[in-house]
Amino acid sequence: MKIFLIIGAINACLAVGLGAFGAHGLESRLSERMLETFKTGVQYHMYHALGLIGIALVADKLQSAGLINWAGWLMFAGIILFSGSLYVLSLSGIKILGAITPLGGLAFIIAWILLAVATFKM
Repeated sequence: MKIFLIIGAINACLAVGLGAFGAHGLESRLSERMLETFKTGVQYHMYHALGLIGIALVADKLQSAGLINWAGWLMFAGIILFSGSLYVLSLSGIKILGAITPLGGLAFIIAWILLAVATFKM
């Protein structure tokens, strides 16, 4: 599960960098609505980067390695689909990307449920 600690740390770093970029580099370039969209992407990016770190830290204590593994990969996929689509949407204005965002949200939800089930089975 070391991979989820690495992926989580890298994504936390990216979330901080993208948050700073949004606050300082995009403030005058994006509409208020698109800036809020970008900020939402950063917020969920950080939450789930921390979720990946949490998965890595508790994985050895949980007996449901398969569920934890799935939870980690779904959380990572959710970051890419949810936050990634919001970043590209806000920067490009391509509205069709909004259709991808719910898939990332669904991945997040399933990941958290799997983590809860794995913990319950402990």
